[in-house]
Amino acid sequence: MQDFTGVPAIVDLAAMRDAMKKQLRDPLKINPLIPVDLVIDHSVQVDYYGAADSFAKNVKMEVQRNIERYKFLKWGQAAFNNFKVVPPGTGICHQVNLEYLANVIWTKQENGATIAYPDTVVGTDSHTTMINGLAVLGWGVGGIEAEAAMLGQPLSMILPE
Repeated sequence: MQDFTGVPAIVDLAAMRDAMKKQLRDPLKINPLIPVDLVIDHSVQVDYYGAADSFAKNVKMEVQRNIERYKFLKWGQAAFNNFKVVPPGTGICHQVNLEYLANVIWTKQENGATIAYPDTVVGTDSHTTMINGLAVLGWGVGGIEAEAAMLGQPLSMILPE
């Protein structure tokens, strides 16, 4: 997920945990049911340029400007299962998907046999489907659809006749 849709989703999960606690139920039951990577992209402003340390200075300024946001995301990464944050300055969402997150094929041991599965991605970035170029099945969705998928709801799609 990109951060513009991912941060509200994590806020919603935190609110669900608060609601569970008020009902005297276990708030730790609220977690993404699928792996979620939130990529902080397009957030670093250019204040410094033309020097070898410009990028590092710009990332540092970004964190200082948005410290509450990053503290919240750090808390979320520690509090929720299946949730990781890719920090600012790593790259834009669809590039990070291609270069760091995609597995293409993953395997699982079942009944003594190794089963291979194709990788899939449901992303909120407008270029999510670029991942299809690696044979990873990718769908671009809105924030609400992504949040529903995080909570175990199936994605629906219209198939051609």
